Amino acid sequence: MPRSQRNDNFIDKTFTVIADILIKVLPTSNREKEAFSYYRDGMSAQSEGEYAEALQNYYQALRLEIDPYDRSYILYNIGRAEQALENGQSEISKILFQRAADYWNEAIRLAPTSYLEAQSWLKQKTN
Repeated sequence: MPRSQRNDNFIDKTFTVIADILIKVLPTSNREKEAFSYYRDGMSAQSEGEYAEALQNYYQALRLEIDPYDRSYILYNIGRAEQALENGQSEISKILFQRAADYWNEAIRLAPTSYLEAQSWLKQKTN
């Protein structure tokens, strides 16, 4: 069962219904619709703290999405999920920090006036 059908709270269910309607009525390709479905499932998993599942969905969305602006959103959320996975193990934290920084730098490159939170975080971590 897709993650979007497992949502328990009202807000997630409402978002899922609206997103499903948009996917059906917008004149987009099947590839774009599939990318959005993975992105939506990634956001749902991330909101529940299921970061590994969120990353799997984001990577699938990134594989399918070709629009640079939409890719920037996916990259930003990958960076957020990677940041959330940082833990007390210093070597793993360093690797995940670098991966998050790489994703956020790419998101910022694609949409330079967006992601102020990510820009601030990067400046703080590099100083």
